[in-house]
Amino acid sequence: MIDSNPPLLHHFGALSSPNPPPPTTSSNLKCQVMEECQLPLIDLSGLNSNDQKEIVACAAAICRASSEWGFFQVVNHGISPELLKKMRREQELLFQTPFERKSTCGLLNNSYRWGSTTATSPKHFSWSEAFHIPLTKVSEESCYGEFTSLREVMTEFAAAMSKLARLLANILVENLRHQRDVIDDICDESTCFLRLNHYPACPISAEIFGLVPHTDSDFLTILYQDQVGGLQLMKDSKWVAVKPNQDALIVNIGDLFQAWSNDVYKSVEHKVMTNGKKERYSIAYFLCPSYDSLIGSCKEPSIYKQFTFGEYRKQVQEDVKKTGHKVGLPRFLL
Repeated sequence: MIDSNPPLLHHFGALSSPNPPPPTTSSNLKCQVMEECQLPLIDLSGLNSNDQKEIVACAAAICRASSEWGFFQVVNHGISPELLKKMRREQELLFQTPFERKSTCGLLNNSYRWGSTTATSPKHFSWSEAFHIPLTKVSEESCYGEFTSLREVMTEFAAAMSKLARLLANILVENLRHQRDVIDDICDESTCFLRLNHYPACPISAEIFGLVPHTDSDFLTILYQDQVGGLQLMKDSKWVAVKPNQDALIVNIGDLFQAWSNDVYKSVEHKVMTNGKKERYSIAYFLCPSYDSLIGSCKEPSIYKQFTFGEYRKQVQEDVKKTGHKVGLPRFLL
Protein backbone atom coordinates (compact mmCIF):
# COMPACT_ATOMS: atom_id res chain seq x y z
CA MET A 1 0.00 0.00 0.00
CA ILE A 2 1.11 3.55 -0.73
CA ASP A 3 1.65 5.62 2.40
CA SER A 4 0.03 8.95 1.55
CA ASN A 5 -0.24 11.96 3.81
CA PRO A 6 -3.10 12.92 3.95
CA PRO A 7 -4.84 9.56 3.40
CA LEU A 8 -5.78 10.30 -0.21
CA LEU A 9 -5.27 6.74 -1.37
CA HIS A 10 -7.90 5.37 1.01
CA HIS A 11 -10.56 7.85 -0.13
CA PHE A 12 -9.71 7.53 -3.80
CA GLY A 13 -9.87 3.75 -3.50
CA ALA A 14 -13.35 3.97 -2.00
CA LEU A 15 -14.52 5.88 -5.10
CA SER A 16 -12.76 3.67 -7.65
CA SER A 17 -14.50 0.99 -9.65
CA PRO A 18 -13.47 -2.66 -9.33
CA ASN A 19 -11.06 -1.85 -12.17
CA PRO A 20 -8.90 1.05 -10.88
CA PRO A 21 -6.69 3.02 -13.28
CA PRO A 22 -3.44 1.29 -14.20
CA PRO A 23 -0.34 2.31 -12.22
CA THR A 24 1.97 4.88 -13.73
CA THR A 25 4.87 3.26 -15.61
CA SER A 26 7.47 4.55 -18.03
CA SER A 27 5.61 2.88 -20.90
CA ASN A 28 2.19 4.42 -20.33
CA LEU A 29 3.70 7.81 -19.53
CA LYS A 30 5.03 7.95 -23.09
CA CYS A 31 1.57 7.76 -24.60
CA GLN A 32 0.26 10.47 -22.26
CA VAL A 33 2.66 13.19 -23.43
CA MET A 34 0.65 16.14 -24.71
CA GLU A 35 1.28 19.45 -26.39
CA GLU A 36 3.11 21.91 -24.16
CA CYS A 37 2.28 25.58 -24.55
CA GLN A 38 4.18 28.74 -23.80
CA LEU A 39 1.73 31.22 -22.33
CA PRO A 40 1.92 34.85 -23.51
CA LEU A 41 4.82 36.39 -21.56
CA ILE A 42 4.41 40.03 -20.51
CA ASP A 43 7.17 42.16 -19.02
CA LEU A 44 5.43 44.48 -16.57
CA SER A 45 8.42 46.83 -16.42
CA GLY A 46 6.82 48.39 -19.50
CA LEU A 47 4.17 49.91 -17.23
CA ASN A 48 6.86 51.97 -15.48
CA SER A 49 8.46 53.23 -18.68
CA ASN A 50 9.00 56.91 -19.42
CA ASP A 51 7.81 56.17 -22.93
CA GLN A 52 4.02 56.39 -23.15
CA LYS A 53 4.04 54.05 -26.14
CA GLU A 54 5.65 51.30 -24.04
CA ILE A 55 3.04 51.75 -21.30
CA VAL A 56 0.21 51.51 -23.83
CA ALA A 57 1.79 48.47 -25.52
CA CYS A 58 2.20 46.64 -22.20
CA ALA A 59 -1.40 47.33 -21.18
CA ALA A 60 -2.61 46.23 -24.61
CA ALA A 61 -0.67 42.95 -24.31
CA ILE A 62 -2.38 42.24 -20.97
CA CYS A 63 -5.83 42.86 -22.43
CA ARG A 64 -5.12 40.87 -25.59
CA ALA A 65 -3.89 37.84 -23.64
CA SER A 66 -6.95 38.06 -21.36
CA SER A 67 -9.20 37.98 -24.39
CA GLU A 68 -7.40 35.42 -26.57
CA TRP A 69 -6.03 33.06 -23.90
CA GLY A 70 -7.58 33.92 -20.53
CA PHE A 71 -4.09 33.07 -19.19
CA PHE A 72 -0.73 34.83 -19.33
CA GLN A 73 2.60 35.05 -17.52
CA VAL A 74 4.19 38.16 -16.02
CA VAL A 75 7.83 38.93 -15.26
CA ASN A 76 9.31 42.00 -13.54
CA HIS A 77 6.09 42.01 -11.53
CA GLY A 78 7.51 43.74 -8.46
CA ILE A 79 7.47 40.77 -6.07
CA SER A 80 11.05 40.00 -5.07
CA PRO A 81 12.57 36.55 -5.69
CA GLU A 82 13.68 36.56 -2.05
CA LEU A 83 10.10 36.92 -0.81
CA LEU A 84 8.89 34.17 -3.16
CA LYS A 85 11.63 31.81 -1.95
CA LYS A 86 10.85 32.52 1.70
CA MET A 87 7.15 31.91 1.07
CA ARG A 88 7.85 28.59 -0.62
CA ARG A 89 10.14 27.49 2.22
CA GLU A 90 7.48 28.29 4.83
CA GLN A 91 4.82 26.55 2.74
CA GLU A 92 6.86 23.34 2.56
CA LEU A 93 7.42 23.35 6.34
CA LEU A 94 3.69 23.84 6.88
CA PHE A 95 2.67 20.87 4.74
CA GLN A 96 5.32 18.64 6.31
CA THR A 97 3.32 18.85 9.53
CA PRO A 98 1.74 15.47 10.43
CA PHE A 99 -1.72 15.06 8.92
CA GLU A 100 -3.39 14.59 12.31
CA ARG A 101 -2.11 17.97 13.45
CA LYS A 102 -2.97 19.82 10.22
CA SER A 103 -6.50 18.48 10.26
CA THR A 104 -7.33 19.08 13.92
CA CYS A 105 -5.38 22.04 15.31
CA GLY A 106 -7.27 24.86 13.56
CA LEU A 107 -4.25 26.29 11.75
CA LEU A 108 -4.79 29.30 9.46
CA ASN A 109 -8.39 29.98 10.42
CA ASN A 110 -9.14 26.23 10.48
CA SER A 111 -8.92 26.29 6.68
CA TYR A 112 -7.19 22.96 6.01
CA ARG A 113 -8.85 20.73 3.41
CA TRP A 114 -7.79 17.69 1.46
CA GLY A 115 -9.17 15.43 -1.26
CA SER A 116 -12.75 16.10 -2.33
CA THR A 117 -15.50 15.66 0.26
CA THR A 118 -18.22 16.03 -2.38
CA ALA A 119 -16.68 13.60 -4.89
CA THR A 120 -19.01 10.84 -6.05
CA SER A 121 -16.57 9.27 -8.53
CA PRO A 122 -12.80 9.29 -9.24
CA LYS A 123 -13.27 11.93 -11.97
CA HIS A 124 -14.45 14.38 -9.29
CA PHE A 125 -11.57 13.65 -6.90
CA SER A 126 -8.59 16.00 -6.36
CA TRP A 127 -5.32 14.42 -5.17
CA SER A 128 -4.19 17.40 -3.12
CA GLU A 129 -4.33 19.24 0.18
CA ALA A 130 -4.62 22.97 0.81
CA PHE A 131 -5.07 25.85 3.21
CA HIS A 132 -7.67 28.41 2.07
CA ILE A 133 -7.17 31.68 3.99
CA PRO A 134 -9.20 34.93 3.76
CA LEU A 135 -6.90 37.97 3.62
CA THR A 136 -8.51 39.34 6.77
CA LYS A 137 -7.06 36.39 8.70
CA VAL A 138 -3.55 36.44 7.22
CA SER A 139 -2.13 38.81 9.82
CA GLU A 140 -3.95 37.35 12.85
CA GLU A 141 -1.42 35.92 15.28
CA SER A 142 -3.91 33.39 16.68
CA CYS A 143 -4.13 31.62 13.30
CA TYR A 144 -0.51 30.45 13.24
CA GLY A 145 0.21 28.52 16.41
CA GLU A 146 3.91 27.62 16.46
CA PHE A 147 4.34 28.75 12.83
CA THR A 148 5.40 32.25 13.86
CA SER A 149 7.77 32.88 10.96
CA LEU A 150 5.02 31.96 8.46
CA ARG A 151 2.86 34.88 9.63
CA GLU A 152 5.42 37.57 8.82
CA VAL A 153 6.24 36.13 5.40
CA MET A 154 2.64 35.44 4.42
CA THR A 155 1.49 38.92 5.46
CA GLU A 156 4.13 40.46 3.19
CA PHE A 157 3.37 38.00 0.39
CA ALA A 158 -0.40 38.61 0.53
CA ALA A 159 0.07 42.39 0.39
CA ALA A 160 2.37 42.10 -2.64
CA MET A 161 -0.01 39.76 -4.49
CA SER A 162 -2.97 42.01 -3.69
CA LYS A 163 -1.17 45.05 -5.07
CA LEU A 164 -0.28 43.22 -8.29
CA ALA A 165 -3.80 41.81 -8.72
CA ARG A 166 -5.38 45.25 -8.40
CA LEU A 167 -2.89 46.76 -10.82
CA LEU A 168 -3.75 44.18 -13.49
CA ALA A 169 -7.50 44.36 -12.79
CA ASN A 170 -7.49 48.15 -13.11
CA ILE A 171 -5.80 47.90 -16.51
CA LEU A 172 -8.46 45.44 -17.68
CA VAL A 173 -11.24 47.68 -16.37
CA GLU A 174 -9.82 50.79 -18.01
CA ASN A 175 -9.59 48.95 -21.33
CA LEU A 176 -13.38 48.63 -21.24
CA ARG A 177 -13.72 52.41 -20.79
CA HIS A 178 -14.51 52.29 -17.09
CA GLN A 179 -12.96 54.09 -14.13
CA ARG A 180 -9.92 52.30 -12.70
CA ASP A 181 -11.26 52.50 -9.13
CA VAL A 182 -14.23 50.18 -9.86
CA ILE A 183 -12.30 47.15 -8.61
CA ASP A 184 -10.95 48.96 -5.55
CA ASP A 185 -14.50 49.97 -4.63
CA ILE A 186 -15.99 46.46 -4.65
CA CYS A 187 -13.13 44.08 -3.85
CA ASP A 188 -12.96 43.31 -0.18
CA GLU A 189 -10.25 41.66 1.92
CA SER A 190 -12.89 39.52 3.61
CA THR A 191 -13.62 37.72 0.32
CA CYS A 192 -10.17 37.81 -1.31
CA PHE A 193 -8.03 34.90 -0.23
CA LEU A 194 -4.85 32.90 -0.57
CA ARG A 195 -4.82 29.17 -1.25
CA LEU A 196 -1.68 27.22 -0.38
CA ASN A 197 -1.66 24.00 -2.42
CA HIS A 198 0.32 20.79 -2.04
CA TYR A 199 0.01 17.95 -4.54
CA PRO A 200 1.67 14.80 -3.13
CA ALA A 201 3.26 12.41 -5.61
CA CYS A 202 0.63 9.99 -6.91
CA PRO A 203 2.07 6.70 -8.17
CA ILE A 204 -1.36 5.19 -8.89
CA SER A 205 -1.88 6.75 -12.30
CA ALA A 206 -0.86 9.77 -14.38
CA GLU A 207 -4.56 10.24 -15.20
CA ILE A 208 -5.60 11.28 -11.68
CA PHE A 209 -6.42 14.95 -11.11
CA GLY A 210 -4.43 16.97 -8.62
CA LEU A 211 -7.22 19.51 -9.06
CA VAL A 212 -10.31 18.71 -11.11
CA PRO A 213 -11.16 20.74 -14.26
CA HIS A 214 -12.76 24.05 -13.31
CA THR A 215 -12.87 27.79 -13.88
CA ASP A 216 -12.19 30.29 -11.10
CA SER A 217 -15.10 32.08 -9.41
CA ASP A 218 -13.35 35.45 -9.07
CA PHE A 219 -12.16 38.43 -11.11
CA LEU A 220 -8.64 37.13 -11.56
CA THR A 221 -6.14 34.74 -10.04
CA ILE A 222 -2.36 35.03 -9.66
CA LEU A 223 -0.43 31.77 -9.30
CA TYR A 224 3.06 31.19 -7.96
CA GLN A 225 4.08 27.62 -8.79
CA ASP A 226 7.19 25.45 -8.64
CA GLN A 227 8.92 23.83 -11.62
CA VAL A 228 7.29 20.38 -11.42
CA GLY A 229 4.52 21.19 -13.90
CA GLY A 230 1.06 19.67 -14.11
CA LEU A 231 -1.08 22.73 -14.84
CA GLN A 232 -3.12 22.31 -18.02
CA LEU A 233 -5.65 24.60 -19.70
CA MET A 234 -8.23 24.33 -22.44
CA LYS A 235 -7.05 26.02 -25.64
CA ASP A 236 -8.78 25.64 -29.01
CA SER A 237 -10.96 22.82 -27.61
CA LYS A 238 -8.05 20.69 -26.40
CA TRP A 239 -6.00 20.37 -23.23
CA VAL A 240 -2.48 21.80 -23.37
CA ALA A 241 0.20 21.64 -20.67
CA VAL A 242 1.65 24.88 -19.31
CA LYS A 243 5.44 24.93 -19.31
CA PRO A 244 6.70 26.30 -15.96
CA ASN A 245 8.79 29.47 -16.00
CA GLN A 246 10.77 30.03 -12.81
CA ASP A 247 10.87 33.81 -13.31
CA ALA A 248 7.17 34.30 -13.98
CA LEU A 249 3.86 34.38 -12.15
CA ILE A 250 0.78 33.06 -13.94
CA VAL A 251 -2.38 35.17 -14.21
CA ASN A 252 -5.77 33.87 -15.27
CA ILE A 253 -9.14 35.52 -15.77
CA GLY A 254 -12.02 34.40 -13.56
CA ASP A 255 -15.75 34.02 -14.20
CA LEU A 256 -16.62 37.46 -12.81
CA PHE A 257 -14.42 39.29 -15.31
CA GLN A 258 -15.85 37.24 -18.16
CA ALA A 259 -19.39 38.16 -17.11
CA TRP A 260 -18.56 41.78 -16.35
CA SER A 261 -16.71 42.22 -19.68
CA ASN A 262 -19.58 40.58 -21.60
CA ASP A 263 -17.22 37.81 -22.80
CA VAL A 264 -14.43 40.18 -23.91
CA TYR A 265 -12.16 38.46 -21.35
CA LYS A 266 -12.21 34.67 -21.10
CA SER A 267 -12.42 32.51 -17.99
CA VAL A 268 -10.76 29.33 -19.22
CA GLU A 269 -11.18 25.83 -17.86
CA HIS A 270 -8.00 24.46 -16.30
CA LYS A 271 -6.84 21.55 -14.16
CA VAL A 272 -3.80 20.08 -12.43
CA MET A 273 -2.57 16.57 -13.21
CA THR A 274 -0.62 14.56 -10.65
CA ASN A 275 3.00 13.51 -10.92
CA GLY A 276 3.97 9.92 -10.17
CA LYS A 277 7.31 10.76 -8.59
CA LYS A 278 7.38 14.40 -7.54
CA GLU A 279 5.25 16.48 -5.20
CA ARG A 280 4.12 19.90 -6.40
CA TYR A 281 3.57 23.20 -4.59
CA SER A 282 1.70 26.32 -5.64
CA ILE A 283 0.05 29.38 -4.08
CA ALA A 284 -2.91 31.15 -5.63
CA TYR A 285 -4.23 34.63 -4.86
CA PHE A 286 -7.92 35.17 -5.69
CA LEU A 287 -9.26 38.69 -6.28
CA CYS A 288 -12.94 38.67 -5.29
CA PRO A 289 -15.59 41.32 -4.57
CA SER A 290 -17.75 41.60 -1.47
CA TYR A 291 -20.63 39.10 -1.42
CA ASP A 292 -23.29 41.76 -2.02
CA SER A 293 -21.49 43.24 -5.04
CA LEU A 294 -23.66 43.20 -8.15
CA ILE A 295 -21.98 41.69 -11.21
CA GLY A 296 -23.51 42.99 -14.40
CA SER A 297 -22.14 43.29 -17.93
CA CYS A 298 -20.33 46.54 -18.65
CA LYS A 299 -22.19 47.05 -21.93
CA GLU A 300 -25.50 46.20 -23.56
CA PRO A 301 -26.93 43.94 -24.78
CA SER A 302 -25.81 41.79 -21.90
CA ILE A 303 -25.05 38.09 -22.33
CA TYR A 304 -25.62 37.34 -18.65
CA LYS A 305 -28.28 38.27 -16.15
CA GLN A 306 -27.13 40.28 -13.15
CA PHE A 307 -26.12 38.44 -10.00
CA THR A 308 -24.31 39.17 -6.77
CA PHE A 309 -21.08 37.42 -5.94
CA GLY A 310 -22.86 35.79 -3.00
CA GLU A 311 -25.54 34.37 -5.30
CA TYR A 312 -22.91 33.07 -7.68
CA ARG A 313 -20.92 31.35 -4.93
CA LYS A 314 -24.09 29.77 -3.54
CA GLN A 315 -25.08 28.42 -6.98
CA VAL A 316 -21.60 26.97 -7.56
CA GLN A 317 -21.65 25.24 -4.16
CA GLU A 318 -25.11 23.79 -4.82
CA ASP A 319 -24.04 22.46 -8.23
CA VAL A 320 -20.90 20.85 -6.83
CA LYS A 321 -22.90 19.24 -4.03
CA LYS A 322 -25.52 17.85 -6.44
CA THR A 323 -23.37 16.84 -9.41
CA GLY A 324 -19.78 16.74 -8.18
CA HIS A 325 -18.69 19.51 -10.55
CA LYS A 326 -19.12 23.24 -11.12
CA VAL A 327 -21.47 24.54 -13.83
CA GLY A 328 -20.54 28.21 -13.48
CA LEU A 329 -21.50 31.03 -15.85
CA PRO A 330 -23.81 29.01 -18.14
CA ARG A 331 -26.30 29.06 -15.23
CA PHE A 332 -26.58 32.83 -15.64
CA LEU A 333 -26.92 33.16 -19.42
CA LEU A 334 -29.89 35.24 -20.57
